[in-house]
Amino acid sequence: MSFSSDSVEVFLAVIDHGSFSAAARALGRVPSAVSMAIANLEAELDLLLFDRAGREPRPTEAARSLEPQARLLAAQLSQLQVQALALTQGLEHRLTLAIAPELLAAPWSAPLAALAQEYPLLEVEVLAAPQADALALLHSGRAQLALVFERPSLDGREGFQEVGSDTMVAVMAPDHPVLAAAGGRLREEHLTTTRQIVVAGRDLATSDPRFVFARHVWRTDNALAALSLITAGLGWGWLPRNFAGPHVAAGALVEIPFENLSNGLDLWVDVVWSRERPLGLGARRFVALIARDKKGDGSSSGERRA
Repeated sequence: MSFSSDSVEVFLAVIDHGSFSAAARALGRVPSAVSMAIANLEAELDLLLFDRAGREPRPTEAARSLEPQARLLAAQLSQLQVQALALTQGLEHRLTLAIAPELLAAPWSAPLAALAQEYPLLEVEVLAAPQADALALLHSGRAQLALVFERPSLDGREGFQEVGSDTMVAVMAPDHPVLAAAGGRLREEHLTTTRQIVVAGRDLATSDPRFVFARHVWRTDNALAALSLITAGLGWGWLPRNFAGPHVAAGALVEIPFENLSNGLDLWVDVVWSRERPLGLGARRFVALIARDKKGDGSSSGERRA
């Protein structure tokens, strides 16, 4: 039989504990059973694994050569057992998370890293999609979770957990002609008459009315494309401050200075799931992990803030 899960366990126990008797105590067996298991393994492999000339068995060069792979196999078997147990407890085969592209810089990767530590064999898929498309993926069952900004109104089909907040700011290129024409400070009417770059879903009916001001609109489903269009001076747009901040600091963008109003709209960031489908163990754990790591004050899951 050569190496098996049992013989790997015994082999490593003898190396780690330094004797057959100590390994037996650690494994809850009698010393003769451990000694016989090693002898059988040596016979199967036709290798001497432990030098018995001294008081205690000492690993041979052959044993030390096999040790790294044996430890790797033991770790893989342990992961397999954890995964099998988790599957019986409701762990999904794959966890798909759809993220609004403006939130790709949000702190969602650390909770995924913690989840990977707990369930190392869980497959994870991360999809970047405009908010409306991310929610469509959620409701179609293609994704189990969506990380998006708060919606204009509640949807009874959705459960959610607040995980943070960001501020949407109106930005444009510092050399945009409208800034010079307006003397460096704009009014709201300038927004309606200047081309706007909007990040929206591929369905033309999915633009968020809270963020569409201009009569002339260019649309994209990608926040990086919007950033490129805005920095090229082709229009102004709303972007999260955390996303736009480095480009403002570098001088590629400016937060539009207004004469008669402040620039910024605070929005909550939610992880959302469908109430119409039960969440698997991995999704539930991710929600708990990202909620634990959220910054600032949080509200309880499932009730919209005022």
